[in-house]
Amino acid sequence: MGYYNSSELKRNKKGYFASSFTGLIAGALLVGVILPSVTDADLENAEATSTTEAVSGLQTSTVVTSDVTEIVEKTTDAVVGVSNLQVAQQNPFASQTSKDAESQEAGVGSGVIYKKDGDTAYIVTNNHVVEGAEDVMVTLSDGTELDAEVLGMDVWTDLAVLKVPADSIKTVAEFGDSSVLQAGEPVIAIGNPLGLQFSGSVTTGVISGTERLVPIDVNQDGTEDWQSEVLQTDAAISPGNSGGALLNAEGQLIGINSMKIAQDAVEGIGLAIPINTAIPIISDLETEGAVDRPSMGVSILDLAEVPAQYRSSQLKLPAEVEGGIVVESVVEGSGAAATGMEAYDVIVELDGKPVNSVLELRQYLYNETEVGDTLKVKAYRNGELMSFELKLTESI
Repeated sequence: MGYYNSSELKRNKKGYFASSFTGLIAGALLVGVILPSVTDADLENAEATSTTEAVSGLQTSTVVTSDVTEIVEKTTDAVVGVSNLQVAQQNPFASQTSKDAESQEAGVGSGVIYKKDGDTAYIVTNNHVVEGAEDVMVTLSDGTELDAEVLGMDVWTDLAVLKVPADSIKTVAEFGDSSVLQAGEPVIAIGNPLGLQFSGSVTTGVISGTERLVPIDVNQDGTEDWQSEVLQTDAAISPGNSGGALLNAEGQLIGINSMKIAQDAVEGIGLAIPINTAIPIISDLETEGAVDRPSMGVSILDLAEVPAQYRSSQLKLPAEVEGGIVVESVVEGSGAAATGMEAYDVIVELDGKPVNSVLELRQYLYNETEVGDTLKVKAYRNGELMSFELKLTESI
């Protein structure tokens, strides 16, 4: 991911572990990548703003600007540091414990100012950057520190929205369109790798791939809970870059940097949440504090987790049924309860489409339906295939 845990540097200066969003390891130090589009062509077209001949007559000093430097100058102030502050665990053997213990920095990430409305400015960052925080501090590019309020967090998309006083805010990022991105298109990443000492670091690269699916283990139980669609880039994304900006060649925000795959055999795979995916989530978090997702009103588990002998003896499933979702319990007053679904029903179809796992069911609900929709469900009960129609309600 790219979230920098400040306590980890004290324990091990050789590596950093980033786990909350994907459980993937993010560890490489910041390395700049030079884009083909900003080498020869940019240097030829670069504007020399001042040239001073040295006393010896053999040395000149030239300030060079390019498309990249202009974009960074225009947008970098919209990228901020986000510090996760938590109360330090006290020594249980101490003679006295303070009831008013101060919060200490538990980790640092990045954020992007995307909106200024009256006296308030709004910042998007990653859920894992502010997860577990007692307080959140935002540090502007000029070093100004602001207390931030967390308006909402969403673990499924790894996004969070903060608000701060707008008095000191002068620059706001402009949203781009991530749906038109192509492989090979140049991008710029801005963030705070390894903490605020490297704040505003700039790396460049290209879009390496779009619509990549990355498995997510939300509750860290070793089971894939979700697949996140992300942009792949070779721009360096390191611990602390989480929540930072991925910009296109026009300086528009087209992604929220989130994680990096770092293995011995892998290099240059940074991942960002597409801005088109993020915008509706940001809107919900800003206005409602949560994302309004549909729910059937059941607790479920994969049929694959049920031993084979119970599939026939207790669930009485036909031998040809190999995939599905077992209903563990039904929430009273839910759409599932109203339509007569019961525990031990085995769901095999939603709206005429087969579903073989909890992941498939969740992806269909969250991506294809809305609260208030009527869902057609087929499920086995005691070996008989039954049909249900239930109204989806807001998830609790």
